[in-house]
Amino acid sequence: MPHTLPSAIDSMIAATNSADDAAFLAAFAEDAEVADGDRVFHGREGAARWNASDNIGVGMHYELVSWSSVGKDAYEVILRARSRRFSGTGTLRIAIRDGLISAMAPV
Repeated sequence: MPHTLPSAIDSMIAATNSADDAAFLAAFAEDAEVADGDRVFHGREGAARWNASDNIGVGMHYELVSWSSVGKDAYEVILRARSRRFSGTGTLRIAIRDGLISAMAPV
């Protein structure tokens, strides 16, 4: 397991907390997939739509609780989240490819 959180995940969290849409999207691969409940968003364009409707667009702020490696280039990240729409603690499974987020989904 790496000793530090992969930089793309760290960047996604920091970009969310600073409401930096461009930096948020830069953390994702061109063909990334973001799943949220029964909705799946494809590509950076899809990540941008999810970001606008469910993340920075609703004032999301993340606090990293813990993280672990769960396979080659796969991580589970526990975040405490608060926004105008959602507050609580949850786990995301995030896959990294070529230094960027290739998939992100709740566990």
